[in-house]
Amino acid sequence: MRYDYLIFIGRFQPFHIGHKPVIEQALAQSHKVIVLIGSANQPRTVRNPWDFNERERMIRCNFSDEENKRILISPLQDYTYNNTLWIKSVQLIVSGLVHSKIASKPLIGLIGYSKDHTSKYLDEFPQWERVEVEEYKDIHATNIRESYFALGEIGQDVTTSVAIELEKFMATKAYKQVADEYHFINKYKSAWDASPYTPMFVTVDAVVVQSGHILLIERKAQPGKGLMALPGGFLDPTENLQEAVIRELREETRIKVPAPVLAGSISTKEVFDDPHRSARGRTITHAYLIELSGDKLPKVKGGDDASQAFWVAYADVKPEQMFEDHFHIIQAMVG
Repeated sequence: MRYDYLIFIGRFQPFHIGHKPVIEQALAQSHKVIVLIGSANQPRTVRNPWDFNERERMIRCNFSDEENKRILISPLQDYTYNNTLWIKSVQLIVSGLVHSKIASKPLIGLIGYSKDHTSKYLDEFPQWERVEVEEYKDIHATNIRESYFALGEIGQDVTTSVAIELEKFMATKAYKQVADEYHFINKYKSAWDASPYTPMFVTVDAVVVQSGHILLIERKAQPGKGLMALPGGFLDPTENLQEAVIRELREETRIKVPAPVLAGSISTKEVFDDPHRSARGRTITHAYLIELSGDKLPKVKGGDDASQAFWVAYADVKPEQMFEDHFHIIQAMVG
């Protein structure tokens, strides 16, 4: 075999018949195959409905016991606004999986196909040889998910083993949750069908910190019902961005701090514009870092679009519990 390790990176939402030949080719050309499952530790959404364990099971059920011994699977977390950190994470995971017993200087390759702009990550690792494979047919996981959650249909683009897993998933509360959100978003987007241009929305988010804690809310309604989020919302036509973020912060948290003090505590602001950050459509948000002082956290109470508001220690902010890209916004602004 030419390679000691071949690396295959993907989201596998879900694993389909286009993915399987890539792993089969990797097994034929290397002693071990490292599969990195991206977008790990994410909340369930229409774009990311299955967690890491479910996706690992979908992959492994397509291969024999002997083949599975040669397949190493690891979760890979997103770093939406820090590509350097994402690259470092890939390098560290691979370094931890590569075993010196196979070879003192193992030959490592990165296998995949250049589909579109989403494949540009293949160019980020010049230290590994590129193994280019042909795309199997023209399969899009987005289409598989849409048929599955809109119509409850499992198409021909997944293997029999994965179809069985998807059939089981249909009986879970998680399936209903994602399907309900899919229909909500579809209805939301349909309101803009007559628009001559693709609608783009402007929102604001407040990143309020004090004494090692951050102020979060629990969302009251879809999308993201029950998830934790930054206080924020849409810009009104008669206000500027700073006025909007202070208004939304006070409406959703009832924070016991006067508006002028909140405005005076703004230390920085940043724009977050990942094209996939919101399922509702192209949404660009302006986040304001508000650093409060004092040894006692101000009282807060949920209001408006928030069922509750609360202070959370930095260490307790979990990506799988956060709405949209709010975890990544916190990472970018607070660290």
